Amino acid sequence: MKKLLLAGLFVFSIWRVPAQACNQPLAACFQGVEGGFALIAEGRPADVVVEATADPAVQHAAESFAADLQRVGGQPARRIADMHQARGSVVIVGVLGQSALIDQLVKARKLAVADLAGQWEGYRQIVIDQPVPGIERALIVVGSDRRGAVFGLYDLSEKIGVSPWHWFADVPVRLQRNVYLVGGSAGDHPRVKYRGFFINDEEPAFGDWAKQNFGGYNARMYAHVFELLLRLKGNTLWPAMWPPKAFNDDDPQNIVLADAMGVVMGTSHHEPMTRAHDEWHRHTEQGVTGGKWDYGSNAAHLRTFWRGGIERMVSKGHGQAYDSLVTVGMRGDGDEAMQEGTATQLLETIVSDQRAIIADVTGRPARETPQVWALYKEVQDYYDHGMRVPDDVILLFADDNWGQIRRLPTDDKPRAGGYGVYYHFDYVGLPRNYKWLNTNQNEKTWQQMDLAYARGARALWMVNVGDIKPMEFPLSFFLRQAWNPEAMTVEAMAAFPRDWAGAQFGAEAGPAIGALLTRYSQYAARRKPELIDADSFPLGATDGRPRDGDALDGGEFAARVAEWDTLEQDLLKVRAGLRDEQLPAYFQLVEHPIRALANLHRLYYAVAWNRRLAAQGDPRANAFADRAEAAFQRDAELKAEYHAIGDGKWNGMMAQTHIGYSGWQQPDHDVMPLVRRVAAQGTAPIEVEFASALDRTSSVGNGVDAPLVIEAAKFARAIPAAGLQWQVVPNLGHSSDAVISLPQGQPPTRQQDGMRLEYDLELAGAGDLHVQLLLVPTLDVSGAGEQRIGVSIDQGPMSVLGSRLVPAPTEATTQEQRDWNRTVEDNLRRLQLTLPEVSAGPHTLKIWRLDDNLPVQTLVVSRQPLPASHPRPASQAVRE
Repeated sequence: MKKLLLAGLFVFSIWRVPAQACNQPLAACFQGVEGGFALIAEGRPADVVVEATADPAVQHAAESFAADLQRVGGQPARRIADMHQARGSVVIVGVLGQSALIDQLVKARKLAVADLAGQWEGYRQIVIDQPVPGIERALIVVGSDRRGAVFGLYDLSEKIGVSPWHWFADVPVRLQRNVYLVGGSAGDHPRVKYRGFFINDEEPAFGDWAKQNFGGYNARMYAHVFELLLRLKGNTLWPAMWPPKAFNDDDPQNIVLADAMGVVMGTSHHEPMTRAHDEWHRHTEQGVTGGKWDYGSNAAHLRTFWRGGIERMVSKGHGQAYDSLVTVGMRGDGDEAMQEGTATQLLETIVSDQRAIIADVTGRPARETPQVWALYKEVQDYYDHGMRVPDDVILLFADDNWGQIRRLPTDDKPRAGGYGVYYHFDYVGLPRNYKWLNTNQNEKTWQQMDLAYARGARALWMVNVGDIKPMEFPLSFFLRQAWNPEAMTVEAMAAFPRDWAGAQFGAEAGPAIGALLTRYSQYAARRKPELIDADSFPLGATDGRPRDGDALDGGEFAARVAEWDTLEQDLLKVRAGLRDEQLPAYFQLVEHPIRALANLHRLYYAVAWNRRLAAQGDPRANAFADRAEAAFQRDAELKAEYHAIGDGKWNGMMAQTHIGYSGWQQPDHDVMPLVRRVAAQGTAPIEVEFASALDRTSSVGNGVDAPLVIEAAKFARAIPAAGLQWQVVPNLGHSSDAVISLPQGQPPTRQQDGMRLEYDLELAGAGDLHVQLLLVPTLDVSGAGEQRIGVSIDQGPMSVLGSRLVPAPTEATTQEQRDWNRTVEDNLRRLQLTLPEVSAGPHTLKIWRLDDNLPVQTLVVSRQPLPASHPRPASQAVRE
């Protein structure tokens, strides 16, 4: 296991950690603090005291915390169970009401934690003097329950410089001779009850990696996944499930370890009653499974199968069950829709029968076992048509698989089980898979999940992360927001890239690396790499056949390539200032995704020019063919470089195919795009002109083809109303910023309310004025049918623009489905209208808030009609 030895090595380096206010209670400081607690003094860590009777989850976290102290201080930390063995500074860890030592301190009035009792996963960190005779000072980490204590420890680990990604992304630990915690008390608790991720679409990348390094999907592998989840303050996991994988069946120790570490195990939206889908196709000879996955014709076998899942869940012993969140309901075999015309009554019967099994096996009312019903794809239709499940079941709404939430609660009626959201960072399906790299904007995740929280989805946040890597950055953000959505303000969201990068690479590098991650995310989100080909973006226009030596107008395609080129150059500048031990993490988290996507754009740009020039018989096509083939080879080299990190620690993790898609499903292997060569007539230089930006003048006149493009955030006036404010969200969408109304989740407003944005224009000439709004894609989450926004000019009447996007789970055969396909492919929503006979001179264009959840990013104004699919690269937006 040489390739995994990095996990046990302590990589020491000294550089400044992210700045912390050393006057805040329990802040970590790296020099003496008056009245503070010496967590590490001259390299010697404090003792970690955990009673032998403590819950296994607390024991596991204490072991990890002790190892973290050694990673930071360089010397082993003692784990002891008896306070009589303690010496010097001590950290005491326990659960309120379950720890004799903690309860003794409470009884002696040394700990004031009465408000902690009964909290879900709450914790308190308190520095106290003389907890017991002979100990001058102690740090108490007390949890309201077992996971509260776990999170209290891992919170300290992160404060002292141990990244949650120290193993899963090789982030080095910063050596500190001294670590002091400011005295006082600090604590927290989550606002979303269940928070976690789903390992999905895991072949070939995650699957190959697990088999090569661990021999499969066993407890040795999942130990790292569980620890990552908990360090990120998540608590729930949907495990890898695509055949031939089955979490409980592959290794019986998987569920044992998950429960021992404090992880709540669930199963995906189409795997009821804790059963992995692949289990249905196993063990048929035992009579547990068999026949069709069809409740109408095979209910008895299905009930037997499901009963086995619940029996396994309660097999922990002593009348206890493994910590689980049980999925109820049913979809078709292989995550397909159930048969056409399935009645909601049948699904209600299925859920009722499943709950009867739960009650019978557990010996308790079904409501005492946490359950979730996922309203995924067609299942939401059943809900919309009136299907209901008992009030204690969590209703899990879903997005459209592309980051737009489909539905949310629409009334204030409380629901015992509450509501949640299943969100996607990775997907297999129409209009095309996206599984290779992170293509998600934290800004979009923030906008959608802030809306979800405002509308009452607070019971479960689950995100599909594919192979986990390379989703480190967006997953960190998702779980940070899930822990406390109220604290994730626009300002906190905007600061997150800098702060997160600073935590991985040091405070000095934080701003620069955070900016790289922000730009990467924005560029990557414009169009998923699996959707990019030689025809994705226009080249510049040509008049007839270019002559040898003529400069080639690269158009919008060249502008996009130029952005990626600049970003790659900037990452190399930052890389030059990093220390050697930081480079493996930098390559995984920053360098590889930027260089890989920059290279992909150059590949298809070269193919686009090759095909155009070859069709014209221009021999310069050959040079572009060479460039394309070199870029294709470079893609393979970048993958190999990733797989070589740490002597092959991550071998296989970048094996996902991504070049050569011809339909929605991935090709078996990367396919070099077709290029053509032309008989050479001498060597001709290649000069490519980047397309000039769109007309940057401040006026629009008759006969002018180039429209005026205005960023929505560059408004002249923002008029609030009805308790709402306009908010600029930095970097949301294709351009630099977008504008939304806050707080989200509020009812519609009317024109008479006056909630609007105003833009001053100077128009030359008179005539019709064509206006196009470019919006960040969203869906109507209320079920009302469409989303509306108003447009007017000066004191003229308001025109209402409304549209209804319909997610297309099947081939796009209707106009609504085609509109949705185009919207998610472009990651851009377009609404437009024509204002008739607008005079020359100064005018004020007004955008009116009517419905919620419509982020505006760009306005396009033109005297000429604008096509519905008019491309607008972000780099060409006017910034005045």
